[in-house]
Amino acid sequence: MIDKLEAIRDRYYYLEEQMADPEVISDMDRYMKISKEYKSLKEIVEVYQDYSKLLGNIETAEEMLKDKDPDMKEMAAMELEELRPRREEMEEKIKVLLIPKDPEDSKDVIFEIRSGTGGDEASIFAGDLYRMYSKYFETQGWSVEVLDANEGTVGGYSKIVLEISGQDVYGKLKFESGAHRVQRVPKTESQGRVHTSAATVAVIPKLEMEDVDINKADLKVDTFRSSGAGGQHVNKTESGVRFTHIPTGVVAESTDGRSQIKNREIALQRLYQKIYDMQKEAHDSEQAAKRRSLVGSGDRSDKIRTYNYPQNRVTDHRINLTLYNLDKIVEGDLEAIIEALQVAENAEKMKAGEE
Repeated sequence: MIDKLEAIRDRYYYLEEQMADPEVISDMDRYMKISKEYKSLKEIVEVYQDYSKLLGNIETAEEMLKDKDPDMKEMAAMELEELRPRREEMEEKIKVLLIPKDPEDSKDVIFEIRSGTGGDEASIFAGDLYRMYSKYFETQGWSVEVLDANEGTVGGYSKIVLEISGQDVYGKLKFESGAHRVQRVPKTESQGRVHTSAATVAVIPKLEMEDVDINKADLKVDTFRSSGAGGQHVNKTESGVRFTHIPTGVVAESTDGRSQIKNREIALQRLYQKIYDMQKEAHDSEQAAKRRSLVGSGDRSDKIRTYNYPQNRVTDHRINLTLYNLDKIVEGDLEAIIEALQVAENAEKMKAGEE
């Protein structure tokens, strides 16, 4: 475990140096990528520093136990009585922090809310979910862009699609996918009866340009003389460059630049974009299928969470968690639910690792 922690610490300090490098600072995409990894390692490095100090204090106290002075021995024994349980607690915390993260946890997401069964009340509830999540996004410091929205006839939304960007967005929101059920007296109900309605949430990680991995061994490169107008340089120099990606057959070329080096850059970027677009199209089709599997039927019985207004109760049915603070949760205080779901996921991962 110590070896892993030291490797993480070394990586952390290396990234810190990179972030101070003028070459990195001038490349915003590279800087943001390094900064994201740096922040993701910060907590575990800080815990490791505290753990190292604790081990040093335990070692000092154990040496004091060997002292002939009874007072020193008693002081050391009392200190060890306090320090050893702290070591066990810290080791458990480190084990959780060392659980391999889902590589998609750091991704930005497409976040979709749709009204399910329940008519107008379902649209109103979808609007309430949007408000709840918006307040949570704000507490996390994430940026939100509305990509698409269809308002309900009496309020709320029949559908609203958002793009959420920030730190560990998918890692926190991935548990929200599924059918959300509400039990309350609707605004549209004149008799005061409690109704049950539903809305669905789908959380899908975004495909980024850096996710496209092109192996140089899979590229065929051809150079050729540029044709057409352009003077003597074009006629005499093989400045045109063509890349062929052998696995997909995608071809991109450039004769835009005066030099072959520049055309290589342009052609490679075009190839990269073409493959990205192709993968994104496949990813979008997969997203549509994934959304259907994530949200289920949208029926009231097909639920992951119930919001019961008369009892001020929220129940997450996947982990049998019940909280009686719905009034705070609908104001965006979702941290307790999300943390409980993360703990359950980590417990499953630890269990799988032990088998």
